Amino acid sequence: MLNNIADYLDKQFVLIPSGKEQIRRYRDNQKWISSDSKMSIPGSRNDMEEIRYDVEITSFYLAKFPVTQGIYDTIVKDVPSNNDLPAVNVSWLDAVKFCNLLSKANGFAECYSFDDENVLCDFSKNGFRLPTDAEWQYACRAGSNKYQYGMIDDIAWYINNSAGMAHAVGKKQPNAYGLYDMLGNVWEWCWDLYDEDTYGSYRVFRGGSWAEEARGCGATCRRRSFPTFTIDDLGFRIARSTLKT
Repeated sequence: MLNNIADYLDKQFVLIPSGKEQIRRYRDNQKWISSDSKMSIPGSRNDMEEIRYDVEITSFYLAKFPVTQGIYDTIVKDVPSNNDLPAVNVSWLDAVKFCNLLSKANGFAECYSFDDENVLCDFSKNGFRLPTDAEWQYACRAGSNKYQYGMIDDIAWYINNSAGMAHAVGKKQPNAYGLYDMLGNVWEWCWDLYDEDTYGSYRVFRGGSWAEEARGCGATCRRRSFPTFTIDDLGFRIARSTLKT
């Protein structure tokens, strides 16, 4: 049972240094969006426009592990638990609401505010939040330019070794920053819109899962879905901004 969330969380975060990361994404010029579609319907590669851009990364804190079911139930359901499986079937909206609840429970300023149907993030607050798309990729690479930061069987639960299920966090080798399960086990929501012009409100998730082939578990692999989407191999990891004193 997690009796002291604050003490537990103090041990969960890694300081990620400042740097620069290049993001590569593809705009599907024949994409359509349907409210009935759980995943957007891809066009052919020939219809996709490659877009690359550099992002300056300010140092930030990132949790060593995905949010566990134990932490999620303790905060959201007020049911103390030490379940160390990653929390899944959590939508993007569920994840940002969890961040606010966790911030409030620890006396921190909430990062997220809600304006009609829009969610706003104040990165100057000291509370918990989702990592940005670029922060996630930068932290996953941990100074490497490789697609995977180690041998896939050593670092990730994926379709060839997962036995068709998620596993307790932290059982595979970490990357160079000391982050576990960045690849495989469960996909992780990020803050960003995937491509608002083409996909509307669809949000980014990263990292691959226990259900993916090895090629789907990589630092630059990006997927997307609408912010209320849930599935049993999609969870999230939390971050905090470093603030000037």
